[in-house]
Amino acid sequence: MRVTWLGHSSVVLDLDGVRILTDPLLRPHAGLLRRLAPRPDPASWSRTDVVLLSHLHHDHAELRSLRMLPAAALMSAPANVAWLRRRALLNTVPLGDGWTPAGRGVEIRQVPAEHRHRPMPHRPNDAHGQLVRGPSGVVWVAGDTGLYPEMAALPAMAGGSIDVALVPVWGWGPRLSAGHLSPETAAQAVALSGARFALPVHWGTLHPPLVRHFARSWLELPGRRFADAVAEQAPGCTAVVLSPGQSWVRPL
Repeated sequence: MRVTWLGHSSVVLDLDGVRILTDPLLRPHAGLLRRLAPRPDPASWSRTDVVLLSHLHHDHAELRSLRMLPAAALMSAPANVAWLRRRALLNTVPLGDGWTPAGRGVEIRQVPAEHRHRPMPHRPNDAHGQLVRGPSGVVWVAGDTGLYPEMAALPAMAGGSIDVALVPVWGWGPRLSAGHLSPETAAQAVALSGARFALPVHWGTLHPPLVRHFARSWLELPGRRFADAVAEQAPGCTAVVLSPGQSWVRPL
């Protein structure tokens, strides 16, 4: 199990011979938002087999990035899949509460997320996380979410313990709207899930114009705060804080 963080919520998960990419943001910027780190190296996300989309906000479902992955199967909630198909992204697979095969013994199912506070009139507002299960372990891809009680039921949904959690810990502004996790509430989420390892995402990557000139240290703070909060609130879990483009291999 190898995890590569590309920045924001884009993660490459290499699991048992299947390459999975979450919420791909592969271009230099996301609309008006600027990228602090360099754009992802194409070598790190080439040969993607499956793309998981948590929801259709522009920083998670960027159409130009999705069109750079024509061979990958796009998996998301049924309403999201229907919207993608209307935009000529036809290699799509709807996810539900059951397990969907992804090849080589790897399978994926949808799980809840609490992220419906910023509806878009032109895109469905169907937000979920996913569980990815293979012979080498289970990964919880939280997507954008706030805390919800069913996080404690994730091991039961997975049919076993959660090995790795990919949890959002920030955004790109001084305030987090409802439906997001701070570093401290993300640590609570990890504790509820019982994950052995946790990687923070959705931080330190995107910023509004001009912010990097006076607040770079602020943009880099959430990862450290998350690691400290996990040590305090989820002592059975190890926080793994990566820089964009960096990889980590789960210990056996």
